[in-house]
Amino acid sequence: MPDPLLARLGLPPIPAGSPLPGYLLIADRDNNRLLIVSPEHKVVWRYPASGVRAPLALSQPDDAFISPDGRYISLNEEFAEMAAVLTLSRRPRLVFAYGHADAAGSAPGYLDHPDDAYLLASGELQLADIVNCRVLRIDRAGRIVRQFGITGDCVHDPPRTFADPNGDTPLPDGGMLVTEIGGWVDRLDARGRLLWSIRTPTYYPSDAQLLPGGDVLVASYTSPGRIDILTPQGRVVWSYGPSSGPGALDHPSLALPLPNGAIAVTDDYDDRVVVIDRATRRIVWQYGHDGVPGSAPGYLRTPDGLDLLP
Repeated sequence: MPDPLLARLGLPPIPAGSPLPGYLLIADRDNNRLLIVSPEHKVVWRYPASGVRAPLALSQPDDAFISPDGRYISLNEEFAEMAAVLTLSRRPRLVFAYGHADAAGSAPGYLDHPDDAYLLASGELQLADIVNCRVLRIDRAGRIVRQFGITGDCVHDPPRTFADPNGDTPLPDGGMLVTEIGGWVDRLDARGRLLWSIRTPTYYPSDAQLLPGGDVLVASYTSPGRIDILTPQGRVVWSYGPSSGPGALDHPSLALPLPNGAIAVTDDYDDRVVVIDRATRRIVWQYGHDGVPGSAPGYLRTPDGLDLLP
């Protein structure tokens, strides 16, 4: 049976034996665009599209995620103080936006360095409001319907307060993983209660993800960068982090587990997205040219976000 999302976008199914289990959505931050790339390194969808009037002009989109039903893309523009939702279609339309362009704040309607904007199955937009030290859930009318943390209280004391949260990954049980700059990952349940909090190996963890077995995958936004898998007790059970050479990472901001067991990584300052084989700890797929920014086919400029088409 044809995949409805791929059919809607006019994309063929991924053939068996492909180096990637699906198409990747990439937030190409400093090119001000979103791309969908095939395993064969072809751009099969882009926003804004050439010659088509865009309903939302992008300003350094640093994350983009596909909604659980595959119908929408949620994105945030950390340095422009905005978050938005677009339809995932051949001709995207703007569903709603939150924030005031280039105006940081904490009053209703304002954000200060928003990060990791996820559209939940409920239709609410969940995001980490870094400098305001809070995680928000916002409805389509632009109302804050729930807040985690205390605005401006930037101390690690979850779930009461958070220190500069830069990640708020939704979990299947209705809870979330909060990543705090300074070296913490916190798991909250659906009611917002703290289940556990663990120290990360580096000061600047970014966008932690929960693995099927309960461990945590987290990138270190450093140079050289590293990727770690931690147990809920904080023990490191797997790492990737060459200090030099073509496998070294420079400020990776997101490590995403793929269904085939590999890990996709945004290698931000190296201007590429890579896929790492966990068993061999080798890069087995790459889009972008290592340390060579550009906008031509095959090039990226500070790619900061990615997601796998469901």
